[in-house]
Amino acid sequence: MAKGEGAGQYTAVKVIHTENKAAMQGDQRSPRLSLLSKLCYAAGGAPYQITGTALGIFLQMYLLDVAQLDPFYASIILFVGRVWDAITDPTVGFLVSRTKWTRFGRMMPWIAISTPFAVVTYCLIWYVPPLEEGKVVWYLISYCLFQSLQTCFHVPYSALTMFISTEQRERDSATAYRMTVEVLGMVLGTAIQGQIVGAAGSSCVSPAFNDSGNVSHMATLNASHASLDQTKHAYVIASFVISAIYVLCAFILFFGVKERQGSVREHTPSLSFGQGMCTVIRYGPYIKLVLSFLFTSLGFMLLEGNFALFLTHSLGHREDFHYILLVIMLSGTLTIPLWQCFLSRFGKKMAVYIGVSWAVPFMIMVVTVEGNLFSSYILAMGAGVSVAAAFLLPWSMLPDVVDDFKVRNPKIHGLEPIFYSFYVFFIKFASGVSLGVSTFSLQFAGYVTGGCVQPEAVSTTLKVLVSPVPVVLIAVGLLIFTTYPIDEERRQGNRKVLQDWKDTETDSNSESAALGDDL
Repeated sequence: MAKGEGAGQYTAVKVIHTENKAAMQGDQRSPRLSLLSKLCYAAGGAPYQITGTALGIFLQMYLLDVAQLDPFYASIILFVGRVWDAITDPTVGFLVSRTKWTRFGRMMPWIAISTPFAVVTYCLIWYVPPLEEGKVVWYLISYCLFQSLQTCFHVPYSALTMFISTEQRERDSATAYRMTVEVLGMVLGTAIQGQIVGAAGSSCVSPAFNDSGNVSHMATLNASHASLDQTKHAYVIASFVISAIYVLCAFILFFGVKERQGSVREHTPSLSFGQGMCTVIRYGPYIKLVLSFLFTSLGFMLLEGNFALFLTHSLGHREDFHYILLVIMLSGTLTIPLWQCFLSRFGKKMAVYIGVSWAVPFMIMVVTVEGNLFSSYILAMGAGVSVAAAFLLPWSMLPDVVDDFKVRNPKIHGLEPIFYSFYVFFIKFASGVSLGVSTFSLQFAGYVTGGCVQPEAVSTTLKVLVSPVPVVLIAVGLLIFTTYPIDEERRQGNRKVLQDWKDTETDSNSESAALGDDL
């Protein structure tokens, strides 16, 4: 071979390596997700919100008026179930972080395996067993099992945000799609449960009088049992419909999303569970973000958990409460794109201040303004705008905290599931506290199980639970949020640092491949 020819071939090889290297860098710098991938990813958020909304809005009423449990036992079931659910989140997060990579990914097997068992236990929650003495144990076990299995779905799905793309902009876009679908899931949970159960009629007991003016106990009981059986059947049907949607969304997620393995640095966790847990909960920006949303979420959960009872017993909208709840969710769904545009233009911190505080005037007016059914719909529509922000922003800001942690702790990796699971832990703990406190407060106020008419103290308690207490909690949460340090400038700086690391790793891999080919 001539010397010039050999040199020319060598130069051509180097050019090819250079082009390949540039192409690889381009792929790393702009890994755009297709619209279909974003939609399939977003579909995975619906099961958690559909079931969570149905449980959050209707379970308390179901246990009191349909299963006819004593308020004390209902509060025990709700509180223990939520606390148990919260405890399992960090555990599942650690197990997920230790899961080895498979051809389906690291998160996807958890989602696929947990789904069938989760829907079975969900249906058991809405079934009234023919065991008068064992109903408390039945609901406690069913509720705890479902929460554990749903955790095995939701924690991997939450952490999946970090593995669908390496670009923050793509993750934010996918999160916006996800939040839109999640709020739509809340709409479906409210609509399916509300419409099916509402069509069955009221299951409460109203006094009936005979010609002598005395209460006709037998007639009242017979009418009550007929209506109660229809209501029980309606709850079972609703659980089957919601379970079918749960399975469909899990199927779309599993087959429609490609989980990216990430860089070599992130393949395996470097810390034990205890070390990882201590590292996460000691990270200042994360704790400030979690605590702020813990208080604001607790306020919104108190409103959510008691609003159906408030509409029924305080405002007298027994026949229309599920329509009012549906208006709130529809309003939230329609305003998700608006909040996404707002945070893109003015930043995420400003979106939190405006979006979360937006609900406060409506919370105050709903208990202070003597209104009719029409005004209740108007207030519900206004409050729904804030619901959208409250659900969108936390999940949009968690990846920022994880990126910030990576920049400041470059030698620690593999903690993404723990970051997400601890956030879910605190939020679910807040939910358990809100449900337990609410039901116990109603018992203290003298709530009559299955009664159409409640004492005045119950109405007063419900007003306190849906307005003054949530307003104070939201104010505390926003006050804590003022100390959150990750603004737009810091977020963009972190993004640049992480991109430089990816480019350096790509360069190293490309040079190694080129050297191997030359040899």
